[in-house]
Amino acid sequence: MRALRAATRGWMLLGAVTPYIASLGLVAMLGGSAYAGAALEERNLPMKFSWVACQPNCRGWVSAVGIVTAETPSDFDKFARGHQLKGETVVLDSSGGSVNDSIALGRRFRELAMLTTVGVSVLTHSARGERASVSPEAYCESMCVFLLLSGKSRYVPEQAHVRVHQIWMGDRAENARAASYSADDLMIVERDIGRLARYTFEMGGAGDLLALSLNVPPWEELYELSREELRLTNLVTTERVAELGSPSATLVELTPQPVQDRLVSASAAASPR
Repeated sequence: MRALRAATRGWMLLGAVTPYIASLGLVAMLGGSAYAGAALEERNLPMKFSWVACQPNCRGWVSAVGIVTAETPSDFDKFARGHQLKGETVVLDSSGGSVNDSIALGRRFRELAMLTTVGVSVLTHSARGERASVSPEAYCESMCVFLLLSGKSRYVPEQAHVRVHQIWMGDRAENARAASYSADDLMIVERDIGRLARYTFEMGGAGDLLALSLNVPPWEELYELSREELRLTNLVTTERVAELGSPSATLVELTPQPVQDRLVSASAAASPR
């Protein structure tokens, strides 16, 4: 019964599955490399939102760090009530999380016409005071990639890591090959893949993103998207962005490209294995 209850709360996309996270549903595994210390620990805790202010000389942004859980959409709603977030930037550093809750959160971002990027918010102390900036050395993995997709404009710095993986049952991800699966389990998997596909196209993503993600089973390392694949999947819509924390932090749009479903070609020509 535990697996059935977990599945009804949502699928998860994660790396190292902690007991807290594994109880929430389906997962995909994280890759082995990530930065160490407090930053890594924070990325694997439930997602927290904070407003990074850099007034009076520039606009601030939203820092979103951690794993999406069943509580995350409501946590964001509470956070949003205290801020004017229309058109603001969300800086993501996340190991993934619940599929259905990530979809719900991504739709909230899009309703607010938010911009998305990958990074770690940094506060630097000096004699002149405190300065806020964004470090590009960050990770957006599994369902975080679909949060990135929700931005009205999307930017990924060269140093950032965007990695994808299949969804899986949370309580069986650590030994996925040896686990048993029921017809109900398969039904839930297919249902949520369908939900994820619909969301992907709603957000302006391409079928290549689904093909690349669904081609990587949980017993393999996450697949890191190349710069070309970030463009091919429509995860990147801006060519460059002024440094957040500077007075002119404006996104520069790419030439719009038509969204096409290239699932078949991506599976054949862009296989990550």
